[in-house]
Amino acid sequence: MLRYWAYVMSEVCSICGGSGLRVVQENGRQFAQNCVCRIERRAERMLGRAHIPKRYEHCALENYETNFPSSNRTLGAAHLRARKFVESYPLETAGTGLLLTGSIGVGKTHLAVGILQALVAERGATGLFYDYRDLLKQIQNSYNAQVRETELEILAPVFEAEVLVLDELGASKPTDWVWDTVAHILNTRYNDRRTTIITTNYANAGPLGMESGARASMREETLGDRIGERMRSRLQEMCVVVEMQGEDFRQKVKRASFA
Repeated sequence: MLRYWAYVMSEVCSICGGSGLRVVQENGRQFAQNCVCRIERRAERMLGRAHIPKRYEHCALENYETNFPSSNRTLGAAHLRARKFVESYPLETAGTGLLLTGSIGVGKTHLAVGILQALVAERGATGLFYDYRDLLKQIQNSYNAQVRETELEILAPVFEAEVLVLDELGASKPTDWVWDTVAHILNTRYNDRRTTIITTNYANAGPLGMESGARASMREETLGDRIGERMRSRLQEMCVVVEMQGEDFRQKVKRASFA
């Protein structure tokens, strides 16, 4: 997608001659409207400002794979949900986001980035991508007296982004500071009815309580354990939960293809 736009920019548009506007006639009236080349250039600028890591720049809804031999049916359902979300944005979604849950390697980040790219290209949205751990580290680093950027300056674009992709929620070790920071971000975006798309490797369940012995050591942590039950409950209000199941695509499918 980005390569195509780069090619378009390097050539003079045959439709508008490079002006960015084209003349159209409708019902006997003649008027100018934005040419497709201007729309595509704007989309490219917006994607360039979205901070999508190079590793994920290729991720689009069109190349999200769901039909490999060991695929789980939930992946196809998640892909369909993502496509409908883009088509419904923004009027029908009304600030509601998506919470993509599932184990490592089922394609949550690919789907989230694909949604963001489609929203920018097809719906004219703007947005930001943040890895949850990197965001927390940036905020912590702002407490260093030698760093010029303040905590508020880091958080302002996170609060104000029309669409925010927050990748791997819960990946950092839970502390009171982490919980307070997550609450600040999610509550602000919830109150402002801004769309948030979240991925997490943790099951969408509350804390499993105080357990001891072998049972406690064997159980897997939940999203409630990692961000607190109060904020997990808030996510149920601000996001539609999309559960994705299956084997690690990178390990199972891609490794097999290279072999």
